[in-house]
Amino acid sequence: MVIRQTMSTEDYLEAIALLANGGKPVTVTEISRFLGVKKPSVTHALRKLSAAGLVKHERYRDVTLSTEGAQMAQDVYRRHKALRQFLREILNVAPEVAEEDACRMEHFLSPVSLERLAKFLEFTLNSPHGEPEWLKGFSYYFEHGKRDEKLLARCRREDSGKG
Repeated sequence: MVIRQTMSTEDYLEAIALLANGGKPVTVTEISRFLGVKKPSVTHALRKLSAAGLVKHERYRDVTLSTEGAQMAQDVYRRHKALRQFLREILNVAPEVAEEDACRMEHFLSPVSLERLAKFLEFTLNSPHGEPEWLKGFSYYFEHGKRDEKLLARCRREDSGKG
C-alpha cells in the first residue's frame, strides 16, 4: 500500500522518532499524549502507516519506524528544526510561537528551500565576528519601528572610507 505523505503522516512519524530518541518504548499511549489525540486515532493511523511499510506495530506492542519511515521522520524534523531556528534566532519570535509555527510550516517547505534556509542559518549564525551588524540592525528595527541611527552612521563611515 502506498500512503500519501500528509501533514498527519509526517506528524505521526516525527512524533514516533522523537519519542524513540527518549530511550523509552514508543506506545500508542505515548504517541497519543505527545500529539494530543485520542488513542483510537493513533491506532487508526498506525494501521495505515504499518500497511504502507513506514512503521512496525502489532496490537499492544511497541511502535518502531521502518527504514523508510525513519528517513521521512528525519526529513520532517530537519525542516522543523531549521524553521524553528530561523523564527527564534533571526526573527526573534517567542519560543512557544516559533515551535507552533514551525510545526505548521514544516509540511510545506521544499528540499530546495530547506537547503537554502539551512545554509543561510549556518552562514548567519556562525559568523567568525559574532552577530552580524545587519541582524543587530534588524533587531533594533523590530523593537523600535525605525532604523538604528548610530548603526547607520557607522555603516556610512565604513562605506565612505572604502573609496
